[in-house]
Amino acid sequence: MATDTLTQPDLVLEGQTNTPALDEKKAEAFGDRLLGMLNSGALASMLSIGHRTGLLDTMATLSASTSLQIAEAAGLNERYVREWLAALVTGRIVDYDSVSRSYSLPAEHAAFLTRKASPNNLAATMQFVPLMGAVEDAIIDCFYHGGGVPYSAYTRFHEVMAEDSAQTVIAGLDTHILPMVPGLIETLASGISVADIGCGQGRAIQKLAGMFPNSRFVGYDFSPGAIAWAKAESQRLNLENITFELQDAAQISEDSQYDLIFAFDAIHDQAQPETVLQNIHRALRPEGVYLMQDIRASSHLENNLDHPVAPLLYFISCHHCTAVSLAAGGPGLGTMWGEELALEMIEAAGFTRIEVKQLEHDFQNNYYLARK
Repeated sequence: MATDTLTQPDLVLEGQTNTPALDEKKAEAFGDRLLGMLNSGALASMLSIGHRTGLLDTMATLSASTSLQIAEAAGLNERYVREWLAALVTGRIVDYDSVSRSYSLPAEHAAFLTRKASPNNLAATMQFVPLMGAVEDAIIDCFYHGGGVPYSAYTRFHEVMAEDSAQTVIAGLDTHILPMVPGLIETLASGISVADIGCGQGRAIQKLAGMFPNSRFVGYDFSPGAIAWAKAESQRLNLENITFELQDAAQISEDSQYDLIFAFDAIHDQAQPETVLQNIHRALRPEGVYLMQDIRASSHLENNLDHPVAPLLYFISCHHCTAVSLAAGGPGLGTMWGEELALEMIEAAGFTRIEVKQLEHDFQNNYYLARK
């Protein structure tokens, strides 16, 4: 019988699998998306440069100007300014007039890219992209060998984090965050004892120390550079009701010392987060308040698919928060440890009255209020 007239089943050789047909339109769309990612990553780095050099702030004050005029106004080298401008023109961030060879920053763009636009200055946040990229080699080594990357490897982390927090947290301390606790502003004015765990450069409690001279403030952090900066800045501001101590939060042993304890974005990258939370519980007076600000997200990946900046936060987590915890032998909770796990750990530390509050203008943070 002739076999060429029969329908033969597809033969699959050992070690091979059927390859599904390629959807050309889907593949092309994904390729275009990847090109967009490359351009966006490049522009993020350029915006970081524009923020750090003051170029964006300078352009916001100028009418249409040549690259030389912009460079002179900013006190920078014209050749580098011209190349920077070219990236932002082709990225549709800066407008360009080819006849007059002049550049301008639209007011609608300046509203998100200048220091005067704070708390909406996203150019400051762009700094995280090159900052984290600087430790990529060390992170790749962790992919192969495990372990982590120590805080000391991140040369500008506290500086960038403090600037970012100044926009999201510190700017709203008196107007939005403190009012979450009824009567807290009045008790601060009368005089209470306050601690900031993982204070970094201490900008939050420096602001409060200036506002509430009758209260006493102490900041704890294990970064020598951050504590040195905090002490120097407090001296410059003549704040006599504030002290800073170089201290690992896992080693704090105080008992019923504070009426109010803050932890701003500081728990998830600890080496011993459970111990830190227990220490906070012990250090708090019976009627005191623990106020913890941390990233608003779910502990479950599938619930974060529509989070507006989930890729950015997981990127920061991989490059910093997870890595610094693992470097110190910690669990590596990560930036996106999530509300579910945070509540579980706060309760396990001994807190029984816990609330989660959110601010309408702040999509990125949860504010946990906990009492004994």
